[in-house]
Amino acid sequence: MKRNDPISHLMTRNVITVHHGDPISKVRALVREHGVHHIPVVNGDQIIGIITWSDILRVSFGDAFNTDERTVDATLDHTLSLEQVMKKDPVTLSETGTVREAAEILAKSDFHSLPIVNGGKLVGMVTSTDLIRYLLDQF
Repeated sequence: MKRNDPISHLMTRNVITVHHGDPISKVRALVREHGVHHIPVVNGDQIIGIITWSDILRVSFGDAFNTDERTVDATLDHTLSLEQVMKKDPVTLSETGTVREAAEILAKSDFHSLPIVNGGKLVGMVTSTDLIRYLLDQF
């Protein structure tokens, strides 16, 4: 098994992001459109937070009651900001890190995505699903 492979071999490079100040409805639309569950929040190219589908579900009770999506979006956008819902200063891994380092971080954590950075600049993303697929490719 190639535990010391660079994380750059399996990270997603074209990461879907939102910018600080964007409305929560934009996050909901990106999740629906792209099927992603973890979206980094950036200021320019610097990562400042991460928001997950679980974070959105935690604050949007309308989804549980089959409320019209436009109503849910409007309610969320007028009552909460992205900064109030996102996790600030997420754990990251340098793009010079290894697959093993990513696996260790995710195995010891209660989150399932790891932004990959060069300095503070977001350059990629790795999820626990990416690591499972990588493991499967080894067999």
